[in-house]
Amino acid sequence: MHQWMRKSGTIVNHFKSLLLVPNNLSSWRSYSFVKRSQFAASFAHNLPVADGDFINSSTHFCPRRFESVKSEKMANNVDDNQALELPEGKVKFTPKLRFISETADERECCYRVLDETGNQISSSNYVEVSKEVAIKMYTDMVTLQTMDTIFYEAQRQGRISFYVTAVGEEAINIASAAALKIDDIVFPQYREAGVLLWRGFTIQEFANQCFSNKADYGKGRQMPIHYGSNKHNYVTVASTVATQLPQAVGAAYSLKMEKQDACAIAYVGDGGTSEGDFHAALNFAAVTEAPVIFFCRNNGWAISTPTSDQFRSDGVVVKGRAYGVRSIRVDGNDALAVYSAVHAARDMAIREQRPILIEALTYRVGHHSTSDDSTKYRPVEEIEWWKMERDPVTRFRNWMENNSWWSDKAELEARSSARKQILHAIQEAEKVDKPPVADIFTDVYDSPPSHLCEQEKLLREAIKRHPEDYPSDVPL
Repeated sequence: MHQWMRKSGTIVNHFKSLLLVPNNLSSWRSYSFVKRSQFAASFAHNLPVADGDFINSSTHFCPRRFESVKSEKMANNVDDNQALELPEGKVKFTPKLRFISETADERECCYRVLDETGNQISSSNYVEVSKEVAIKMYTDMVTLQTMDTIFYEAQRQGRISFYVTAVGEEAINIASAAALKIDDIVFPQYREAGVLLWRGFTIQEFANQCFSNKADYGKGRQMPIHYGSNKHNYVTVASTVATQLPQAVGAAYSLKMEKQDACAIAYVGDGGTSEGDFHAALNFAAVTEAPVIFFCRNNGWAISTPTSDQFRSDGVVVKGRAYGVRSIRVDGNDALAVYSAVHAARDMAIREQRPILIEALTYRVGHHSTSDDSTKYRPVEEIEWWKMERDPVTRFRNWMENNSWWSDKAELEARSSARKQILHAIQEAEKVDKPPVADIFTDVYDSPPSHLCEQEKLLREAIKRHPEDYPSDVPL
């Protein structure tokens, strides 16, 4: 061992002499910044460099991210105004001990186009919406509003097991969807049924999923409102909070690799931004420069947890800057503002190959779900005020009427038609058989492994022994 240690010391001293490093630690501490910079430059100079083909080839990462620190340049300009050049950019030095403030002097502004009554704000700039698109946006908002009312009542009647409404957030759903293209991939949270509605998912398809019948694309394995559609580029809803965010970045990066004229969009609530997945996704997207839009619905509540108990920052919009993500805050109850923001975000994401963060300020008028009673943690008066005074559907209708694009007659017809379609779809969905028990164990393995076969056997035996504990309408 002693002999080995002696040899090791010799090797270390030899290595230090080659690198011009002083032999004692005190000398190294006093070693000038200039010499250490020269050492770094010399060391970097001797590193193997990738061949020219790699450097000049088309890569999906920005090549500037792999540039070495420019130590030699720094070494020649050592003074009080010296700046430290790092791979991510130049950082100036300061002799002042100063901490970055935890808050800005003023909160970030909120972009809006329409005031509370639906009148266009003077000098507002927004993306023009045609009459045809505006009418579809409004009728889809009415349909979503009506669908939420009827399906919520169906759950209360015991006809379906669970439901989540988007009351108060109709503009976010429909206006954001209208600004996207069908090739854009949607990663929803669970309050974005309107996005799927805009893309052409039928009322009957919504009913089939909520009633978990054989026509449900998920074969009854998911809870109601956990929609998904390959045809409409709408990834199936997952109850796990915020896991869709890093997934959306991966999908966006694949679109970038394939040079597609499309982006990914991931929806998340304010509660989801408290998850680690949110922060990982923003950093992941910024580093890979992925064309993805993070759309945060800041409706004030993460189930029963208010935003004041979630973060101390100025909402969500300011978090984008920390990760190098361009961001904007919009009025989520203003359909034109949401449409314009998403339209512009999509253009930047694809054209500039960058992620964008949108924070939409809104309010969840309904309960979190049918399993929640929000009057236990917030005043009824507050809910009613938002419902009556800041309804996004009414605001957009007023704007359309100001343009002579809508009327009381059209309103009556739209609401009547939506109600009839939804009631008919529910009646049809209830007639369709449930998926068989065997479907629980399929679609994962080509050939079911022994442990799954054993589980299926045990389940069937349990159903035979205790039929009263299992639904009678599920075929064995």
